[in-house]
Amino acid sequence: MFESIQYCLDDAGIAVVTLDVPGQSANTITTQLRDELAEVVNRVTGDTSVRGVIITSAKKDFVAGGDLKQIVRDLARDISTEEAFAMATAFSPLLRKLETCGKPFVAAINGSALGGGLEIALACQHRVVVDNPKILLGLPEATLGLMPGAGGSQRLPRLIGVAQALPLMLKGALLGPQAALEKGVVHQVVAQDQLLATAKAWILEQGDAQQPWDKKGFQVPGGAGFADVELGNLYNLTATHIARDTGRNLPAPIALLCAVARGTAVPIDAGLHIEACEFAKLVMDPTACNMVRTLFVNKGELEKLSRRPKDIVPASLRKIGVIGAGLMGAGIAHSSSIAGLEVVLLDASAEQAANGKQRLADEFAKRIAKGRMQQAAADAILQRIQTTGDYAALGDCDLVVEAVFEDLKVKAEVFAQAQAHLRPGAILASNTSTLPISDMARDLSAPTGFIGLHFFSPVDRMPLVEVVVGEQTSEQTLAHALDYIRLLRKTPIVVKDSRGFFTSRVIAAYLQDVLAMLAAGVKPALIDNAAKLAGFPMGPLCLMDDIGLENGYKAAKAERSALGAQWKPSPGFAVQQRFCDDLGRIGRRVGKGFYDYPDGKRALWAGLAEVYPPLAEQPSVDQIKQRMLYSQALEAARCMEEGVIADPAEGDVGSILGIGFPSWTGGVFSLIDTVGADVFVERCDYLSQIAGEHFRPSAWLRERAIRGERFYPRGSGA
Repeated sequence: MFESIQYCLDDAGIAVVTLDVPGQSANTITTQLRDELAEVVNRVTGDTSVRGVIITSAKKDFVAGGDLKQIVRDLARDISTEEAFAMATAFSPLLRKLETCGKPFVAAINGSALGGGLEIALACQHRVVVDNPKILLGLPEATLGLMPGAGGSQRLPRLIGVAQALPLMLKGALLGPQAALEKGVVHQVVAQDQLLATAKAWILEQGDAQQPWDKKGFQVPGGAGFADVELGNLYNLTATHIARDTGRNLPAPIALLCAVARGTAVPIDAGLHIEACEFAKLVMDPTACNMVRTLFVNKGELEKLSRRPKDIVPASLRKIGVIGAGLMGAGIAHSSSIAGLEVVLLDASAEQAANGKQRLADEFAKRIAKGRMQQAAADAILQRIQTTGDYAALGDCDLVVEAVFEDLKVKAEVFAQAQAHLRPGAILASNTSTLPISDMARDLSAPTGFIGLHFFSPVDRMPLVEVVVGEQTSEQTLAHALDYIRLLRKTPIVVKDSRGFFTSRVIAAYLQDVLAMLAAGVKPALIDNAAKLAGFPMGPLCLMDDIGLENGYKAAKAERSALGAQWKPSPGFAVQQRFCDDLGRIGRRVGKGFYDYPDGKRALWAGLAEVYPPLAEQPSVDQIKQRMLYSQALEAARCMEEGVIADPAEGDVGSILGIGFPSWTGGVFSLIDTVGADVFVERCDYLSQIAGEHFRPSAWLRERAIRGERFYPRGSGA
């Protein structure tokens, strides 16, 4: 009796195997599904009445891939080489048996087939997919720190050629049905109501039970092996690009490249063994566990609103107000309109608000010209955005987001005007990145309905929203704010109110230490290049130029004003002061910062060496990389100690999605666990001696290290 599979044999001898894993909205490759599929293969192999088999799904997806939660639980413990290889060969031999059992298999793909789902389909001799642009097919494992481990790295190149298959797998590209047909990944694209009939017709009319690579004389399309000059050049160039793009921090792309290059040079069975060996190496590397846990498992749970207060009726959001039509405000309006919400975009004048909308229209026009957007979609988004300079227009809004300057006085004036028109029960939110929510709420008439929603720039591309709960923010306000974030299809993390919250505090610790390095004479080129080698998307000096040095300087001065005698200058405050007040070099916006921008190109400012003469002996790249990573992880630990953030999962997701912490680490807390708290504390003590007391760990963190306490217990899935 099957539980994850429905098995039906018709009069024509066609066995229809319908995948339907219980208790899941999408099929994943569970142990039970694997075992039942093995039983099916054994059954059809021994049943002479079976002419062929169709594999399809009872759910809207075909198969979404492996059970990554179980994979994380497996990877989060110390595993032996034997256990790693057993994981690597848990499913692949079954698919090999499926494709060589002597019966033709057809994958009738009615929904997305990703990762292991596509690997099942590739093991079938024929693939038919429904003509639906929402269906996606691909092998995205490399983007999560893994690689195809059930034959995908061997079958796809043998099907469409190495030159086509390798980039698809390395980039994790997802193909729609027509693109998959054009590339040769599937054989037919048909209407939904013709799917099973088409699959049956192929079995009855052709029914070839042998894969191309099992036939005598087969050659990989486009060639294979290392003797082929073009392929050799492709492998060398790909290895160079991987090193450049990942700083050699990600083992998965190299493992995948090795599996493809070596595996396609030998017969399929030997290739599958090579794939299993490379997969096993990844399983034993903590990078895979960290990335899968953070970027898939924990991110997915947060997007399901795991932090939403229970038993609160979902919000019925129809109309959103946005105060401030600058870059952030227009971006929030854009994202809200895409979600189907009506938007009131308000600024100091109707003209300023209209200018904000026009900037959106201009950006859409560029995308349309490049073929990245349809005119109808742009028109629909813009039509839902109403511009105004009149606060009365906010009267029927369900939620209003303030996105004006980071100035308490300016914000207070905005709140005073807004609350005079808001309907009872409407939520008022601030997009502040640093200013305490509780302080701003004190003069509000309805502080329980006030919350922080910290978006990241550019809003339409950045997936994170930091939700800041003030002292008086109600559970209902939090729940409904999270409902809004879900409508925007963004990832929320929930943090307690404090100056800088979580993400701004963590990135500030990093940037301040970078400024301290610069002042101490570390060469700016060394700083920015070391950051890229560590896996940061860009150098920190480039980043500060792009966001504007005055922003961090203003935040520091606001903190000084608020804290008075308790304020202590940060390690890089003097550098900010010198560049902003004395030199007027505040960043790219004015054409000069740490870099100059002749003809729009970035060039290191020649006068920087005079302002901060370089040390005769420069620190090592490894030391600089460590300072950059540890400064942020240490500040994250302080946030955990202070209760600013309650869950390491949110800290890890927030650090990667919000502030560009290197994804290979799994995030700030995963980094500490991977290094080991005792080693981390020891290294921070050393850094405090050479870089300053801001690297000194707290007693709380020392005690955790002594106890051997991890942020993620061994063997836990999250």
